[in-house]
Amino acid sequence: MALSTAGAITLNINGEKHTLPVDHRTTLLDALRERLGLTGTKKGCDQGQCGACTVLIDGRRAVSCLQLAVAAEGREITTIEGVADGERLHPVQQAFLDLDGYQCGYCTPGQICSAIAVIEEHAAGWPSAVTADVRPEAEAPPLTADEIRERMSGNLCRCGAYVAIVQAVARAAADTERAVGAGRAAGAEEAA
Repeated sequence: MALSTAGAITLNINGEKHTLPVDHRTTLLDALRERLGLTGTKKGCDQGQCGACTVLIDGRRAVSCLQLAVAAEGREITTIEGVADGERLHPVQQAFLDLDGYQCGYCTPGQICSAIAVIEEHAAGWPSAVTADVRPEAEAPPLTADEIRERMSGNLCRCGAYVAIVQAVARAAADTERAVGAGRAAGAEEAA
């Protein structure tokens, strides 16, 4: 008796549940683009090397061309279509727009999703390959241009907008840090 290679799965994408029948060999990228019409996530190399298909799964970045859709069931998936807050752009999106962190725009959705995760990883104290002191008790390194370049190195830009991308990530990180600091200050005032 042959086993079925298809079934229905439910994916939680950008806060909405989508139930769809898929072949178990379908990648998350193909399910997003071809089955759900979420074409913001781009297909580049289809080998996990360019980062154009980067999405967030449970808040962590993943190349969706190497992720099977069935393996993403029950997890929170965020695509570029889900990072803005209604009409208000995510700080990373706004920084990319303000600083021209794109040219043709093909890689931009993956760059933005990756940058969102980079900022969160850095804020959590995760070291990178260029972090000088990786001891657990060491302070988080400053988010320098070298740190950003290393952390974003899985995302290629064929147009070469790297200088503006690094600037956009740095600005978004600074804006996020200021917003978090203002939120803490407001919370402290309310508690007092």
